[in-house]
Amino acid sequence: MLKRLLYSSVCVLLLFVPTSCDNWLDLQPQDGITKDKFWKTKEQVQAAMTGVYASMLAPSSSIVFNNVTTPSNSLVLSLFLWGELRADMLTTTFTTRAEELDIMNVNILASNGITNWRPFYQIINYCNTVIDFAPSVLENDKTFTQEALNGYVAEAKTIRALMYFYLARTFGDVPLKLKSTSTDEEIQQIPKNTQAEVLEQIVKDLNEAEPNAPLTYGNAASDKGRITRYTVNALQADVYLWMEKYNESLAACDKIIRSNRFGLIEGTRFFSTVFVQGNSNESIFELQFDRQRLNEFYPLFANPRRFNANSYVMDFVYTQDFTDDTKKDLRGPEAAVRATDGMIWKYTGINATQTRAIEDYTAHWMVYRYADILLMKAEALALLNRGPEALSIVKTIRTRANALELTNENPDPSDVEAVADFILSERAREFAFEGKRWYDLLRHSKRNKYKRMDIMLEMVARAAPPDRQQSAIAKYKDFNSHYLPIYQYELQTNKNLVQNPFYK
Repeated sequence: MLKRLLYSSVCVLLLFVPTSCDNWLDLQPQDGITKDKFWKTKEQVQAAMTGVYASMLAPSSSIVFNNVTTPSNSLVLSLFLWGELRADMLTTTFTTRAEELDIMNVNILASNGITNWRPFYQIINYCNTVIDFAPSVLENDKTFTQEALNGYVAEAKTIRALMYFYLARTFGDVPLKLKSTSTDEEIQQIPKNTQAEVLEQIVKDLNEAEPNAPLTYGNAASDKGRITRYTVNALQADVYLWMEKYNESLAACDKIIRSNRFGLIEGTRFFSTVFVQGNSNESIFELQFDRQRLNEFYPLFANPRRFNANSYVMDFVYTQDFTDDTKKDLRGPEAAVRATDGMIWKYTGINATQTRAIEDYTAHWMVYRYADILLMKAEALALLNRGPEALSIVKTIRTRANALELTNENPDPSDVEAVADFILSERAREFAFEGKRWYDLLRHSKRNKYKRMDIMLEMVARAAPPDRQQSAIAKYKDFNSHYLPIYQYELQTNKNLVQNPFYK
């Protein structure tokens, strides 16, 4: 299916631009259409890049092939489910779907539709199309500048890198497709590349994008909703942490910090400014929804909701001060979660008491914000045995949030593992339900050849139902189980793909 999706995505991309794909097909055969009939003006390049962003907001869909309907979650639903289902901050309800239950219970099969990577490869092919064809516009439109072209290509390479980073962390080895599929001859079955090869390409893309990515587009909405150089740096920091290249991650974080363009939203304004209003000074890159394009979270978190917050979130992540109810972590009760019933509040709440109507499910999806940069820097410092500096950053984050003293682990600054564990705990408080928890746990667990496997095993013991804990722990002791299986439909339609080892 991957090869067919790569091909069909070219036409889908063109739905976002002034020329209709159907009209093109009326004019001449498919071969050569993309290059010969579209890439003529700078406005078309801009429209194609707008299409890339629009594809990141596209709703869930399905594809029919050989009379079989294959469902596909939207990008944002996949980002949430991939980042949270296997972690420890969600619990089920009577409406939780069977496929979601299977992943939460560590009973994952290749037939599980949540493992469908379709939206990621669609977006990758949209990016490849811009990278391949936008340069030809320089010859056709003399008002199109090299600087503008470089900026668009930098955006496309960064988004492509972001998609591959999610794929590599979720599946391990994945196909690496760097050329667009735009003609019949280009349809091909693609084997997997190793995770290391994919990460190497991500680093290459980001290094090429960095000098050309714009610093600003002149307004806050564009600066937060489009790729800037600071988005490139944020992704570099994240990738380098995953690769255990801590000096490089630290350098990328410092580029953002030293720009003086971002800051932490203080006090009670935090929830309303960052998550209700959106596009705040804390934001680096977020996917922007509105009433014309809702975020699809209503069936997950509204009544009857499919997920609640695990009791672990309020009991141990944030905790409560039962002697003084005015003291609370501003990121927790009525920000991340409604304390009274475990309702996930980050996407459903408007203020401390009011929930969103279905037409108000417009909360943006945070990809990177400034707190992430600070905590990534703290993590890099901790693992470079610079504990006092790391803990100073954590203190800044906790002070902003009025974090309760009960959650202050007070690690010895010279104890590298204790400081790193404290930062991991702080990331749980800061980024609850933002699709980061599983990747944080896996990154810390696999460090130094899985030196900290205890983190993974303690997590699954907290999250798995009592009757499944021993089975789940046994499975997670196999490192290969930490990556999802390749969706069975991909294996059926691409004979060059090989199933991930744990699921053979």
